[in-house]
Amino acid sequence: MKSTGAALCAGTRLSPADRPFTSKVPVRCQARPRCSHITASGTQFRPCIDIHDGSVKQIVGSSLKDGEGAASELKTNFVATQPSSWFAELFARDNLTGGHVIMLGASEANERAAIEALQAYPGGLQVGGGVTAENAARYLKAGASHVIVTSYVFQEGRLNERRLAGLVEAVGSDRLVLDLSCRKKDDGQYYVVTDRWQRFSDLAVTEATLRQLGARCAEFLVHGVDVEGKQLGIDEELVGLLGALSPIPCTYAGGARTLADLDRVAAAGKGRVHITVGSALDVFGGALPYADVVAWHARQRGT
Repeated sequence: MKSTGAALCAGTRLSPADRPFTSKVPVRCQARPRCSHITASGTQFRPCIDIHDGSVKQIVGSSLKDGEGAASELKTNFVATQPSSWFAELFARDNLTGGHVIMLGASEANERAAIEALQAYPGGLQVGGGVTAENAARYLKAGASHVIVTSYVFQEGRLNERRLAGLVEAVGSDRLVLDLSCRKKDDGQYYVVTDRWQRFSDLAVTEATLRQLGARCAEFLVHGVDVEGKQLGIDEELVGLLGALSPIPCTYAGGARTLADLDRVAAAGKGRVHITVGSALDVFGGALPYADVVAWHARQRGT
């Protein structure tokens, strides 16, 4: 299938007829904005829109830091010329649901760009980055299907049960996605990392953890932090763990660079773990054609 990278990275706004690929899949659920699940079983492609300084970017997440010298350590793979709404409309056109909009840093520019994406694809995207019990409802009202939360429910490396309960009360567990992005420690276990992935929590990703938290949210989003943004291939061990132990839908992100990597996620996750591809896609400056990934997604769904 022909790559669409040249057309999509040129900065021009395409009409629907000129969009690179339209998968022949059923239209997403329109009845309730919260519906971000596709009813077919199997691994699905979940797109992403990462926003930094008001622009859509692809950044090595582990290079995001606070404090003096943070800017010099930031590793940026791609900066889009198109607005966030352009990507949201593209994903809507191809009926890709369950994707996530992540605000990388607290700023008015990031929030504006996130809201623009949500309004361009109401009910089709989740949103995370600085979400709290106090502001979560605002993003749902703007069009988010779910809110994604991580650092807010952790303090000093520990899960804050009070904050988690407050979020569930504010938006309902069916509109909440918990980000359990993690790294492996010397003891061989994966631990959730917070605060721009710089701080290890004391929460290991185990069957007990997933069962406990799965009762209070709709989905998990898990970045394999050691490979995220580096196009090093997926963390197959982590995907296998999630596929075997997660009691609710789970999306894995990190390292995917080829269709073979997507197949590995489908196999290792036993068809129970969805996959996000970022820097590798041609729409984000990579070599993997977005159209090919959408076609792969359609094949997984049997359409």
